[in-house]
Amino acid sequence: MRRGTILVLQAVIALALAGSVLVQVMIVPAVWRDLEGEALWGRIALVSIAVLGVLTMQVFAVCVWMLLTKVRRGSIFQSASFRCVDVIIGAIAAAALLAFVLAALLAPGEVAPGMVALIGGAGLVLSGMALLVVVMKALLRQAIEREDEARTLRDELGEVI
Repeated sequence: MRRGTILVLQAVIALALAGSVLVQVMIVPAVWRDLEGEALWGRIALVSIAVLGVLTMQVFAVCVWMLLTKVRRGSIFQSASFRCVDVIIGAIAAAALLAFVLAALLAPGEVAPGMVALIGGAGLVLSGMALLVVVMKALLRQAIEREDEARTLRDELGEVI
């Protein structure tokens, strides 16, 4: 991956993280105020889901940043990369779970059924993304194993020569 591409991706991640902080500082309190007439448990649940949803995006972004740094340094094919990928999978799965919980909380209320279906669909898409990252992790594992095999073959060939 080219250095310019990595820098652009990191700039996008930095903007997303800055935007997420603005959401946490400005939007979440506004949502809390807008829900003033609702039951306290409902306000707490909706605001908590919003905060946790933003947090899952932040965790995801930080882990992708760390992987991009490994790519730039040429150290992506190390077993330490799996920790970042595992956290990414967990963050996406948590976001999917939050979407399903939100849909379940909104379903019995006055929210349009189509909106509940859209939120549930988002949960399904997020679940699919988590599974896709699991597949990509398996590809990373294969690449690391092949890199190790190639290194061993080069070492053995060097001994023969």
